[in-house]
Amino acid sequence: MTTPTESKGPNKDIPQPQVRSPAVQLQRIFTPRDELRPQRWNWHLLTRRMDYSIRRSSRTPLAPHQVRGLRYFLFDGLFSSFSENLAVTFIPLFALAFGATNSEIGILTAAGNLLGTISLFPGARSAELAKSRKAVVLWTGGGVSRLMFVVLTVLPLFVLPRGAAVWIIIIVTAVRAFMNNFANPPWTEMVAGLVPSAMRGKYFTSRGQMMGIAALIAAPLGGWVIRALNTGTGNTHIGYQAVFLGSLVFGAASTLAFSRIPEPVDKARRPPHQRGDLRKALRSSPQFTAFIAGAFFWNLSIQVAGPFFNVYMVSELKTGIEIVGYATGLTSLATLVGQYLFGKLLDTKGSFWVQRLNGLIIPVLPALWMIAREPYQVYIISLLSGIFWGGYNLSNFNLLLEYSPNEQRPRAVALYQTVVFSSAVIGPVLGGYLIDTFSFRLCFGVSSVGRYIGIGLFLLLFKVLVGRAKGNRPPRHE
Repeated sequence: MTTPTESKGPNKDIPQPQVRSPAVQLQRIFTPRDELRPQRWNWHLLTRRMDYSIRRSSRTPLAPHQVRGLRYFLFDGLFSSFSENLAVTFIPLFALAFGATNSEIGILTAAGNLLGTISLFPGARSAELAKSRKAVVLWTGGGVSRLMFVVLTVLPLFVLPRGAAVWIIIIVTAVRAFMNNFANPPWTEMVAGLVPSAMRGKYFTSRGQMMGIAALIAAPLGGWVIRALNTGTGNTHIGYQAVFLGSLVFGAASTLAFSRIPEPVDKARRPPHQRGDLRKALRSSPQFTAFIAGAFFWNLSIQVAGPFFNVYMVSELKTGIEIVGYATGLTSLATLVGQYLFGKLLDTKGSFWVQRLNGLIIPVLPALWMIAREPYQVYIISLLSGIFWGGYNLSNFNLLLEYSPNEQRPRAVALYQTVVFSSAVIGPVLGGYLIDTFSFRLCFGVSSVGRYIGIGLFLLLFKVLVGRAKGNRPPRHE
């Protein structure tokens, strides 16, 4: 029997609702709760899924800071690709709008490659001596290089002679190349420590696909914006200004993402380079020597024609600026397909096999430009180019990490990039001369033949040097 007091009171066995203030109730209503709304697409859910995917792609357990670094490295690639593809494709056409000649377009590319070559070994030195490789990358490639888009954006606001404007564009391009390539050795060294070797194939394939999607959207968007604004306003420069400003914004987002990556701890910090160290390392890595020798002729042949494909579309085929953007976007889409297809072959056949296959097909592409007469033919070439270059670039970067001697990687990478950019200084000047003196088609034919020489030299030297190092046993690639 209960007392009157007990009968009127609440039943203690039944949980009673807690009285909360209106402020607390509103906070609970507007606070995201993923466990109650799994369909909610917020930042936490996005990063959680990305982290899960990153952990699955690794054969070994990853620490939380490693997962976070790999996640932000993906975002860095995404924003960087969007920034570059939104505007960089159109810089030569921007110079063309100021009245640049084909020779000046060649000088624009050559000047960038020359300054890029000069910056590589100082960049390698910074990778050896700097306390923070990440800081070097952020201040150069992520900082000064991207601020150059400010100069391009405001350039049409000033009344300048034709030659002065063109040379300012050339100087801006050269400064960007210097800063980007100065950052390359410390960036490569940092990436080698950031991405475990066991997951590089899958991870770089995923990162490349994200960058390809960004490029797929950015390049056509840039071409459309330039055409729409230039046509709508009657101003031949305002569309370029818009895409350069957009590139600056997305470049800043890339820099911010890279700044969030925890810098890998180098437990065995390499001592400063000593005279003869690189030479000794190269003697122990004959495959890297073959890789460099082939790269010189390969990239020389690429740069003979590479800067002029878009110029050829506008000046000879009479296509609009937007067609250049659509063709670039199609190439980016095909690159995703190529990375997907060759990414699987990379894990089964090996990087060398993928490099050899694509290296023997790519030289056909400039020959196709020789017979192109209509825009639809350009789309077919862009489709093929994206597929095979997607596989080639994927294997080339993996071979660079695999073949470069570990004990001297920053300087080995700098040596490779120096060889590449040295050839790229000569190529555009030679291409501009061939076009102005003879024709676009002769330039494209020379590029095609030269590419076969480059890949043939790589395969021949690889067989001879590596076979000799292994006692004349043929190299085996799993």
